[in-house]
Amino acid sequence: MRETNNWGRWGDTDERGAMNLLTPDVILAAASCVREGRTLSLSLPIRGATSSPAPTTVPHLRGRPLPQHFMSVDGGDYAAGARSIGAGLKMADDALIVTPHGTTTHMDALCHMWAGEELYNGHPAGRVRSYGATRCGIDKAGPVVARGVLFDVPGLRGVRHLAAGDRVSAEDLAACGTRLRPGDVAVVRTGWPLTWQDSPEAYWAGQPGLSAEAGRWLAERDVTMVACDNAAIGGLNEHQLADEELGDDLHLIFLWRHGIHLAEMLWLEELAGMGRTEFLFVAAPLAIEGGTGSPINPVAVL
Repeated sequence: MRETNNWGRWGDTDERGAMNLLTPDVILAAASCVREGRTLSLSLPIRGATSSPAPTTVPHLRGRPLPQHFMSVDGGDYAAGARSIGAGLKMADDALIVTPHGTTTHMDALCHMWAGEELYNGHPAGRVRSYGATRCGIDKAGPVVARGVLFDVPGLRGVRHLAAGDRVSAEDLAACGTRLRPGDVAVVRTGWPLTWQDSPEAYWAGQPGLSAEAGRWLAERDVTMVACDNAAIGGLNEHQLADEELGDDLHLIFLWRHGIHLAEMLWLEELAGMGRTEFLFVAAPLAIEGGTGSPINPVAVL
């Protein structure tokens, strides 16, 4: 804790962290980014049941439980058939099981990672139990409506996507040329999901991501969230693990020290192709009481 942090900045009981930067004035200013009235989803799809190959066709981390989507129509999957509601009409129902971390576009709660015996802001880590976190859960975050700023690092370097061993530096972010304002969402493109089109093995060979230096650079600029198209914000090695020392771990820099929420596994290719570096960013986690994270469907309003 010798490094800069936001502990106590919004009071000793705060559980929202940098989400407190999203004041009405900041949100109104963010809305001024809307110039065309178009919307663009930044989410990967959730596909199929584990009884089909569909879930394996979407980028994910190896070994994580894949999403399971069951339906009760035409005798499918988990029930005998669609239920009749009279006059020859039928209704289909869904059942969805998702472990968001590493398997779909999601948002990390402040209770997702910590060091020692304290969560963000000094809340006791013992309040995170198997039945949920009673401190700093995803239900405390609230919706995100902010100015989104795109850092298209492959575009800056003139490549289709970064290499597995690449780490985005603070100089890379600065060279993208867009000035951050307090309360912004920093959206960082690595292009890594494109490797899934080659093969899962290529995707799992490691991942590019932010360096610790770049993480500190963003935290110093008071962003409310960092959102990336990779699976862990920072880089991963071929074992799908981070190589940084504990003090340089990106999740600890953002979640634990600064209360900056994270969004991972976005799809940013269409957004990058539009040439827009700023837009209205809208996302809301599910109100999962005590959850360490939640699936989200981030939307860029252009």
